[in-house]
Amino acid sequence: MGTLDRARDVHIMKWFRSSSGAESASAASGQRLTRRSSGMGELWRTLSTQEGLCVLDIGNTSAKNIQLFTEMGHKVYSEDLLIAATERDLIIEDENGHPTLDVKKFLAENLTYEPGTFDCVLLWNLPDYLEEALVKPVVDRLWSVMKPGGMLLAFFHTRDAGPDAPCYRFHIAGKDSLEMQPMTQHPEFAKRPGRFVGKFRLQRVFANRHIENLFKDFKSIKFFLARDNIREALVVR
Repeated sequence: MGTLDRARDVHIMKWFRSSSGAESASAASGQRLTRRSSGMGELWRTLSTQEGLCVLDIGNTSAKNIQLFTEMGHKVYSEDLLIAATERDLIIEDENGHPTLDVKKFLAENLTYEPGTFDCVLLWNLPDYLEEALVKPVVDRLWSVMKPGGMLLAFFHTRDAGPDAPCYRFHIAGKDSLEMQPMTQHPEFAKRPGRFVGKFRLQRVFANRHIENLFKDFKSIKFFLARDNIREALVVR
């Protein structure tokens, strides 16, 4: 599980229950799933009633999302922070000699925008899959590059999701509808020099109070509990 220590890994495993067979089978086959998103539906009202917004889409580049935002009159940027975090030269040792990631180097190479650039950030499920050392620094950086009043959408797994809950790339299919594409590693990708990529695994489960603490510097947060063991958070900067 990357840089997470074994003791915490065991503790987290006790939190989880088994994933549904249907979801696991769909992910294994690479089949896209469709889900309704109340958070996306609420964010859509802002995206559809204003023009010239600046949107940051965190994840693999989605041609579908780029086309949608462009046709709506918005400017869109895309950064795949999950892949960026797999660079081998980010690995350093902490004060106890344990491997961790170089946060300063990561932030020097990613999310390098002027303060107050973005009106909207689509964080998706990144906090659940990103290495522990990067989660809070990334959220803090997002706070700095968002405009006051800007909105951020994030998804968090509940404890019922299971430790093998697949990592998805999200494509916007409608005002409150998303297509979920399983993030599976191409065999040749993992062989590329300079990377330590394996399967993206669920790193942790956030309780509501942990999510609130993660976004404590933001103005407000609104939760939506979905039926697929996902808790959505719509956060206002």
